[in-house]
Amino acid sequence: MANSLDLTSGETLDIAQLVDLMAELLQLPIAPDYRPGVIANLQRTADIAQLVMEFPLPEEIEIAPVFDP
Repeated sequence: MANSLDLTSGETLDIAQLVDLMAELLQLPIAPDYRPGVIANLQRTADIAQLVMEFPLPEEIEIAPVFDP
């Protein structure tokens, strides 16, 4: 598992840098002991999201405006 996030433009984003920037932007201090766990969890979330984004959808699929179970 690399500490980077693949963007649709082909660029990658450093997850550790993203955590640091977002913590600063949100004025949310992250204790040094917790930082590695925050980075690992964000990377895990990005990996799962990548699987969802790569799932092939047929061209004829339509967006459901309302979910009715």
